[in-house]
Amino acid sequence: MNTENLKFDAAGLIPAIVQDNSTGRVLMLGYMNKESLQQTLETKLCTFYSRSRQQLWTKGETSGHYLNVVSVATDCDGDALLVRAVPQGPTCHTGETSCFFNPLLEGPEPFSLQGLYALLVGRKKHPKEGSYTNYLFDKGLDKILKKVGEESTEVIVAGKGGDRQETIYEIADLCYHVLVLMVQMGISVEDVSRELASRHVIDKKQKQETSAAK
Repeated sequence: MNTENLKFDAAGLIPAIVQDNSTGRVLMLGYMNKESLQQTLETKLCTFYSRSRQQLWTKGETSGHYLNVVSVATDCDGDALLVRAVPQGPTCHTGETSCFFNPLLEGPEPFSLQGLYALLVGRKKHPKEGSYTNYLFDKGLDKILKKVGEESTEVIVAGKGGDRQETIYEIADLCYHVLVLMVQMGISVEDVSRELASRHVIDKKQKQETSAAK
């Protein structure tokens, strides 16, 4: 990133919006000066400038809820930053996941695999009578694996039949049961995302090496 072209305000600050790298949810808004931005880029931990205390502060230095930086981008005008990060716990000092939890206009919560995963974790920790999810957890790993196998077969059958809508339906069933398996085995969405990301990096590197060899 070329920080020389950034437009800091009269106080030497630039707003930085922090977004959850996995869910896309906006976690907080902070302000950085040149020093805190440089520290963020070097340490890969979100570091801001406190306007009230007039000093640098690293998010999580007292709570342990650090924001591990994945990427930093600037907007088209160079006067705002977008930070994608992996939060280590709730971001807001109130204990909320995001600082933005007071709605002025209510709307449906956007769906995400991370959100569904969190719901399944909640079902496991706090069983609900009559819940199919809790039925699976109660039956244990073998039952869950059996359902994953059955749903995989149904995806294949639907796909082979060429029915697009039916295939979508069966893929959704398979995704749900795979997430149940992940919760049962303590595998997080981030674990799978990191594995996929590592493969993407390796594939990209291999393509670059192949291109250079030609």
